[in-house]
Amino acid sequence: MTPRLDAIGIITADLAASLAFYRRLGLDIPADAESAPHVEVTLPGGHRLLWDTEDVVRSFDPAWAAPQGGERLGLAFRCDGPAEVDAVYRDLTGAGYPGHLEPWDAVWGQRYAMVLDPDGCPVSLYADRT
Repeated sequence: MTPRLDAIGIITADLAASLAFYRRLGLDIPADAESAPHVEVTLPGGHRLLWDTEDVVRSFDPAWAAPQGGERLGLAFRCDGPAEVDAVYRDLTGAGYPGHLEPWDAVWGQRYAMVLDPDGCPVSLYADRT
């Protein structure tokens, strides 16, 4: 038997803020999810994205501590084209989420940008430049 990647987890300090951010990126997260201590959604392709609050993680791992000076997780969202990278970046930063890298034409052939989610995790936005 070979283990297979099934889910990616996000540990968040503010569940409602994190869910709002990822909803804005188009994830179909149930409307009442903020009241749950654990949230998960199935992504296209079958993988799952999971959220747990810091308190939930400490309930089964009392020694857990939030990372200091580093990233918790980095996610990347493919956009339909370069213009969508720019539009999504403007939407998120216009809604108050911090921009980390403004959209630019990367040397590896993509339009690329980064914003930070409510926990400071970098979220890449990219599309092939064609």
